[in-house]
Amino acid sequence: MPFSHILGQETAVATLTRALETDRVHHAYRFEGPDGVGKEMAAFALAQALVCVGGDKLGCGKCDACRRVVTFSEEEPHSPIHPDIRIVARGFYPPEVLGQRTGETKEISVHQIRAIVLSHAQFPPHEGRARVFLVRAAEEMSTGAANALLKTLEEPRQGTHFVLLTARPDRLLSTIRSRTLPLRFGPLSEPILRGILTKQGVPAERQDLAIELSGGSASAALALSDAEQSAARDAFVNAALSAVRAPSLGPAVMLSESGDKDKDVLRMNLRALAAVLAREARAKASEASSAAPRAASRYEVVQRAIAQIDRNAAAGFVVTGMIAEMQRRAG
Repeated sequence: MPFSHILGQETAVATLTRALETDRVHHAYRFEGPDGVGKEMAAFALAQALVCVGGDKLGCGKCDACRRVVTFSEEEPHSPIHPDIRIVARGFYPPEVLGQRTGETKEISVHQIRAIVLSHAQFPPHEGRARVFLVRAAEEMSTGAANALLKTLEEPRQGTHFVLLTARPDRLLSTIRSRTLPLRFGPLSEPILRGILTKQGVPAERQDLAIELSGGSASAALALSDAEQSAARDAFVNAALSAVRAPSLGPAVMLSESGDKDKDVLRMNLRALAAVLAREARAKASEASSAAPRAASRYEVVQRAIAQIDRNAAAGFVVTGMIAEMQRRAG
């Protein structure tokens, strides 16, 4: 059964399997939760169940229809080869497919909704059982795209289903939210993430920090455990701690000038530094050490630096100021 591959989402899976078993599948779902926790796997499992010709209400995963749902074309846009499964996503299709001159760099355009959804949703499925539209990062739909989808989303043709995937449901139009049934997917637990990393061959020494920084996301944990990323992150943490111990701000300035200026990378490096300081504070507290408050205060300084980055403060200014404040607290 395709649903058996989804880990850590028992409630969501139970809701979907119950709907399938009782023939009460909603025509429009909204799968909410962090990226990398199984939302898309569940969407494809639902699609397999809806088009399965193997006689299993939950999808056999073995029949030709089930296999084609999760077999993707070799040429771009690498979409499912089953004709009744359609993906909607920002930048997924070449501009010429959508009748545009340029690609979708910032949002899912109204042109994509018209070309991929509306032009097909008015017809019955190619193979008779169901048609499924899977919308990745649905919060990226432009206002025009969302409005163009509304009527079809509210009153689809019999056998037509929508699954909207989103990590930011608050960014969806209220009209879209009101026309979709929410299903929550939570962060994955540490044991599940550790099992996934181990299965992927990630060494144990790279797993702890990756899991701690991942926010419960398997995809994030895998990216964070990448050897090159881990080495760069460790180098930043070590350089920052060394700069805090220095008698001047020279090393802090060097770090701010030589470090990665990409704010997403810097944010992750700062989160790694915060995680190291949090561990130190917990260890000192368990030992009843007088150094525990200092470690905790350094952690707070790094958290403020992360907040400054989120407010688009200059990266170099943030790093230098953070280390200067940590030096003062070390005195």
